[in-house]
Amino acid sequence: EVQLVESGGGLVQAGGSLRLSCAASGFTFDDYAIGWFRQAPGKEREGVSCISSNNDWTYHADSVKGRFAISRDNRKNTMYLEMNNLGFEDTAVYYCNARRAMTPVYNYWGQGIQVTVSS
Repeated sequence: EVQLVESGGGLVQAGGSLRLSCAASGFTFDDYAIGWFRQAPGKEREGVSCISSNNDWTYHADSVKGRFAISRDNRKNTMYLEMNNLGFEDTAVYYCNARRAMTPVYNYWGQGIQVTVSS
């Protein structure tokens, strides 16, 4: 059974930090590019950060560049999102995603985890 399980979310004050984790199982983690998406109330889901299957490139949306860092540990089948200097605009449900980097393409999602930034 394929599973992506997020952890590490919660309530944080503006300017604070959180580290999200996503533990993967049920598929060959090394074959997948991974990423984090988020969806704020009333808004569409947007891509935040992603990293290639072999760690040779990363991408961060302009809104989080310089504040967020994505990483992966292929030995632990786990991905991370380090979030610093959080602002109210970062409040959202965060989802981890795994997309196979070769055909056939498979795409998996976590269940989502809430991140709330307060004053």
